[in-house]
Amino acid sequence: MREINMSDLLLRFQAASRKYSDASAFMHAAIAQKAGLSGTDHKYLGLILPYESITAGEISKLTGLSTGAVTGLIDRLEKMKLVERHFTKEDRRKVIIVPNVENSMKLLKPFFDELQQKTMALLATFSEEQIKTIESYFIKAAAIMEETKDNLNKK
Repeated sequence: MREINMSDLLLRFQAASRKYSDASAFMHAAIAQKAGLSGTDHKYLGLILPYESITAGEISKLTGLSTGAVTGLIDRLEKMKLVERHFTKEDRRKVIIVPNVENSMKLLKPFFDELQQKTMALLATFSEEQIKTIESYFIKAAAIMEETKDNLNKK
C-alpha cells in the first residue's frame, strides 16, 4: 500500500513541477514582452545582472550560446541601454560586458514587485524546515538541469 501512495505522490509532484515550470516560462515570456525583450533575452539579462562585469566568452560558456549568438544578445541589450560594452586596453578584441543595473531595474522591477510580495506571503505559510526542504530541492534540481544543459551543449 505504501508503494502505491508513494508512486501517486511522485506522479502528483511531477505534474505540479511541470505546471510550475510552464507557468514560470509563460510568466517570464509575458514580462519580457511587456518590457520589450524576447523571452530568452530577458532570461539572459537575468543571468548577466548579478555580475559586476562578465566577458562575452563567459556568457557563452554559462549559456551554451555560440559567440555569434552572444554578440547578437549583447547588441540587443546594449541598444536598450541594459548593458554596456567595454574593451580591455591589452586586447581590444576582448569584450567586457557591464550590466546597467539601474536601467534594468527601472525596466523590470515594476513587473516583479507584486510577484515578490505574493511569493514572500506564500513562503510565510511554510515552516522553516519546509522552506529548507524546498530550497534544497530547487538547488539540487537546478544542478541537474545545469548538468543536462552542459551535456546537451557538448553534443
